Amino acid sequence: MPKYVNPALVKTNRRNVLRGSLLAGAAAMTAGAGMAGTASKRMAPHVAPRPAAPKFILAEAEAQVAAPKVDLSGYTRVRQELVAPPFAPKHEQVATGGPKIVEIRMETREVLLTVDEDTGASIWALTYNGSVPGPLIIVHQDDYVELTLSNPAASQMEHNIDFHASSGALGGGGLTHVYPGEETVLRFKATRPGVFTYHCAPGGAMIPYHVTHGMNGTLMVLPRDGLKDAEGNPLRYDTIAYIGEQDFYLPMDENGDYKTYEVAGEDFADSVEAMRTLTPTHSVFNGSVGALTGENAFKAKVGDTVLMVHNQANRDSRPHLIGGHGDHVWENGKFANPPQKDQETWFIRGGSAGAAMYTFLQPGVYAYVNHNLIEAALLGATAHFVVDGAWDNALMEQVTPPHVVET
Repeated sequence: MPKYVNPALVKTNRRNVLRGSLLAGAAAMTAGAGMAGTASKRMAPHVAPRPAAPKFILAEAEAQVAAPKVDLSGYTRVRQELVAPPFAPKHEQVATGGPKIVEIRMETREVLLTVDEDTGASIWALTYNGSVPGPLIIVHQDDYVELTLSNPAASQMEHNIDFHASSGALGGGGLTHVYPGEETVLRFKATRPGVFTYHCAPGGAMIPYHVTHGMNGTLMVLPRDGLKDAEGNPLRYDTIAYIGEQDFYLPMDENGDYKTYEVAGEDFADSVEAMRTLTPTHSVFNGSVGALTGENAFKAKVGDTVLMVHNQANRDSRPHLIGGHGDHVWENGKFANPPQKDQETWFIRGGSAGAAMYTFLQPGVYAYVNHNLIEAALLGATAHFVVDGAWDNALMEQVTPPHVVET
């Protein structure tokens, strides 16, 4: 599993670095919506004053104040406890009752992450809830997602969140800028079923910087009546395997060794230079090389149906299950569209998430890889499923073991 270091153990002495960006004043939208008098009280004392919000952000604030209030009196509130990847929170596959307001809480955390134990490569990861990827969120179509987003006072940078599943205000990014010591609440309606990326998007060069430092995750919006195959028949899964593919661009020194930094954000200039090469030093699943292999491999049994949810917030990927298939694949992640059937390799577009369902038929170790095999074998994009059960010779049999052939 990825190794993290508690950032609170590091003295924070660069509070005001890296704060300038196109959207840095977006959180002033809250002040523009009637809280201008309290903005200075909410702001942590070490944070520099916010720059003026761009005109389009202020216009959105005015429009929101002028818009009719939504009547949510008929909605039931439920709390979803988020869990660390690769696991999924408790949820219903078929919704019971009417749409709900699903309350979740996430904290932006800047943590020192070991990307590769063999080389010592590490990065100050920018995360939601301390993990790369951020936690999987699961709701049903027409539910409201109500997120409380908190940025601890110990942070070095501002953060926000852009939900690809939402409508308006830069996916919520324009409404959720939080400086260290602040928190905000965003509510949006999940109108479209599917799996969607979310990520941090402070503005300008900070967008790729935050995304390639791990600040992304997945929101799954299930149809209220559950998943269906191309003929409209119900589909059920036994478990979810949540995979976040992350490309890292770790700066190196003149000797080819990975650089180290005292605090988050200190690597900004070096990282931008490394990112401009468009060549990742690592392409890994769930934060580090081997995070989903060995003792951390997915476990299943013959006959289990697994829904593999795959997110790549920045680059294209080509997932493939070696020894298995995609029985039903939502390559573009949208459950309103009929799934493709019997896929060998599927395509996840950069900045999106997809899903594939497979029922395991044989025991053994299955490698789940990015089938750009250079990335799988050399950069780390590999996971394993370890499946228990009885072998079926009707599906595969070694007729003759390898043996020496006499000449």
